[in-house]
Amino acid sequence: MTTTATLKMTTLDCADPRAQAAFWSALLGWEVAHVQDEYAMLTAPGGDQPALGFGQVTGYQPPSWPDEGGRKQFHLDLACDDVAATEATALALGATLADPQPGETWRVLLDPAGHPFCLTSAGNW
Repeated sequence: MTTTATLKMTTLDCADPRAQAAFWSALLGWEVAHVQDEYAMLTAPGGDQPALGFGQVTGYQPPSWPDEGGRKQFHLDLACDDVAATEATALALGATLADPQPGETWRVLLDPAGHPFCLTSAGNW
């Protein structure tokens, strides 16, 4: 018998789940489904995508960028209709531009908790 699993949520560690939920909700246009000091969760419109969670970790230290040592582990890639406009929105919401940048087709930003995420044209997918 073969058993498969379905990804239902990705949870990011952070110091302030409320702030993370506010940032990502505004950037993605997702609903804040649950929020408290220790944990928050966002859901996509229509509920057809995995949820995004944020868990409070005491003494949280953000990953570094770039991180040749591999401590970053993963990051989110976002497909955008207008990369420059999405970047401007993310920066206005509290993101920062990462340095260095990987090239011309991707923009790397850090969310308010320091998690790297990438923006690229939706046409690249």
